[in-house]
This record gives sequence, structure tokens and C-alpha cells, in this order.
Amino acid sequence: MWGRPLSRTGGVRSLVGVTTPDPATEAFLTHRNLLFTVAYEMLGSAADAEDVLQETWLRWAGVDLGTVRDQRAYLVRITTRQALTRLRTLGRRKESYVGSWLPEPLLTAPDVAEDVELAENVSMAMLLVLETLAPTERAVFVLREVFDLGYDEIADAVGKSPAAVRQIAHRARNHVAARRPRGTVSAAQARSALEAFRQVIETGDLQRLLDILAPDVVMLGDGGGIKQAVPRPIVGADKVARLLAAGMARVAGRMTVRSAQVNGYPALILALDGELDTVVAVRMDDGLVTGLYAVRNPEKLSHMERETVLSR
Repeated sequence: MWGRPLSRTGGVRSLVGVTTPDPATEAFLTHRNLLFTVAYEMLGSAADAEDVLQETWLRWAGVDLGTVRDQRAYLVRITTRQALTRLRTLGRRKESYVGSWLPEPLLTAPDVAEDVELAENVSMAMLLVLETLAPTERAVFVLREVFDLGYDEIADAVGKSPAAVRQIAHRARNHVAARRPRGTVSAAQARSALEAFRQVIETGDLQRLLDILAPDVVMLGDGGGIKQAVPRPIVGADKVARLLAAGMARVAGRMTVRSAQVNGYPALILALDGELDTVVAVRMDDGLVTGLYAVRNPEKLSHMERETVLSR
């Protein structure tokens, strides 16, 4: 699908035994992880982010590099514009999506968790908050708050004036601040919450899980109409715990669980009869689980087979 941009060896010409890198390919590969991260944060879909990168490459390959003052900024601008177009299309797809829509989980490298700010911004909980923004607001917020781009650069990317971008950034920042998880969640807290979930799977014991679920916890399941999942949000600690216990009882002895870093935070990967079945992530506020997200749609689990490198 990709051709040259996929690997460091693509786009390299051999001339009389000397390897000469193609400047356009090298520039693209240098910033590829950053561009993927920008697109993924805007879309919440790794598959769509990969498509955006291909579209970015096709446009970048036709650019006269001699006219480009800042290659990173130029590539981010192309990526942002392509992601905005894709985001509007994705919005129409979500309207006909079967059941709850959740972001596509990524198996992330350890260095993502080490960058606390990046991990927070690519977490499942945060991506769901970003879903509540309008497309341009989401682009502005991501470019400003996550990647620290200047207002002039963002204005070029989204086709607005710098003054308008400042207003959009302020509005988006307030919107996100009112909805983002309260307080910093440590990896230890997330692991403890997931251990309680593991205990339900392995023993059926609800008490430890009930102890860390917020009274108004919300559980979302994404099967995409392909796999069975809760058709609508389940609200309340008792309802969520009992639903989980009942579901686990039906697959007793067939389900195995392992921990992993997903979108920068600890998560659980569930396998049924040895096959990848579900990725479970949590949102925590003030030490309690307020969101439980179970992605079962197999079309969204392809990036769980290998680590995805994200960067700022």
C-alpha cells in the first residue's frame, strides 16, 4: 500500500554501489512518527491515520523542497489538512456505527508512558473527550496543547487567521478542561484498578472491583456490529460489576488475561480460546474508575499485534 515511505530502506537509489537517500523520503521518514501521532490524535483511528499519512506523502512527494523553509511545519500542515477532511468523513461514518464508538487502541512503546503529557493526551479517556470537540477545535487543541505549535503555524494548517485560532484554542481548552479526567492518574493506580478487573475474570469475586468503581461509573463496549458488546452505555457500579461477572462466567476457563501498555497507560488484553478478543482500558477520577472501555471490534485491534511508536 505504502511503497517508499514505509521503511527507512524505501526510496533509496543505488548508484555505482553508493546508497543515496531520496531527500523527500528521508524528510518524511524523519517526521513520520510525529505525523502519525498528529493524525491519530485528531481521528482516534490508527487505520485512518495511516491513510492520512499516505495522502500526506503523495502531496509531499510533489513539493519542490527548495521552496520549503521548515519541513516539519510543512508536513504537519499537510497532515492536519488531510486529517480534517478525513475527520468530517469519519463523523458521518460514526452516525451509522452500530453501538458505542470507541477509539482504536494502540499497543504503545514504553517511552510513551514516560512522557506523561503525551500519554495523557493519547489515552482512551482523553481521546473520548476530544470527540466532543468540533473538527477545527480538535485540530487547534491538538496542535497547540499537545505539540506546542505557534498560532501562526496552526493558522496556516487550519485555514484561519491567527486571531481566530487564538479564540478557538481558548474555547477548546476550556471545553476540554471541564471534561478531562480530574487529577493525575499514576500507572500504579491504573494497574491496581485493572487487577481488580482481572480478579473478577479469574475468580468471579466482585468486592474488590466494587471498591474501586465510582458510583456513577460508565461502561462502554465497542463491537462494531461484528462482535457482541453492550449496545448502550451501562451506568452504575453495581450494574457494571454484575454485568462483568455474568459475562466472565459464560467464558470461564476459556479466557486468558495479560497486562499491556495501551495508549500510554496500563490496560488488559483478553484472549478467548487463544485469540485476541478484547482490549480493556479505564478512566480514573480522584482514585476511582469512572470509565471502563472494552474494544472488541476486530477491525480496531490490528494495531495490538505490534508496538506503535508515537512522538511529539
